[in-house]
Amino acid sequence: MLTFTHAGGTFTLTPERLAIAGWAGRDQAGVQHHIEELAELGVQPPSTTPLFYRGGVELLTQRERVQMLGTHGSGEVEACLISDADGTLWVTLASDHTDRKLEAVGVAESKQLCAKPIGGEAWRYDEVRDHWDALELGSEIEEDGQTVTYQQGTLAELLDVPALLAKLPAALAQNGSLAPNSVLLCGTVPAIGGIRPSAGFTMHLKDPVRGRALRHHYRVEALEVAQ
Repeated sequence: MLTFTHAGGTFTLTPERLAIAGWAGRDQAGVQHHIEELAELGVQPPSTTPLFYRGGVELLTQRERVQMLGTHGSGEVEACLISDADGTLWVTLASDHTDRKLEAVGVAESKQLCAKPIGGEAWRYDEVRDHWDALELGSEIEEDGQTVTYQQGTLAELLDVPALLAKLPAALAQNGSLAPNSVLLCGTVPAIGGIRPSAGFTMHLKDPVRGRALRHHYRVEALEVAQ
């Protein structure tokens, strides 16, 4: 069970579906840039864009310390849509942490290997619907003892919510929206300086119109890979 705070109190969610929108850039040049980033790591290009990768709901975690197998994983900040038990849409943020070594073998498999850290605060989607493109998405990592900017962009770079909902596969959709008790990661912006791992990952989603932000930080405990 996940718990989220918001301006009016809290709500809980027992997720039944998790999906990650891949190759979800609005600008096809940006999508191609991300494809080329991953191609450098040996990842095969997608069959179509966007794709909706399924993941086990048990991957979702609000813990600030998570265990990952090996040291080849890295985070990706994403705006995250939540459909609660009543079908009301909420917005939070999450990290599509992915094992980059396994990604060269299979993207879906690599995503399933890693926990998906998710924030503990949420906004009603209706509160940001009219200025969705202005929301700012970013992340920082720890590198050589310094905190450095890893990702920075706006949601204008990604497919908007109506476009994503229109493309949802039947297993994720209900009445033209995201099915109740579902979590959808909505895509990411490119990494600055290339994709790379970090023991600490900080992510934020800023709303400059309302002057507020969602934030979440997690640390990775790398587990030894037995040979």
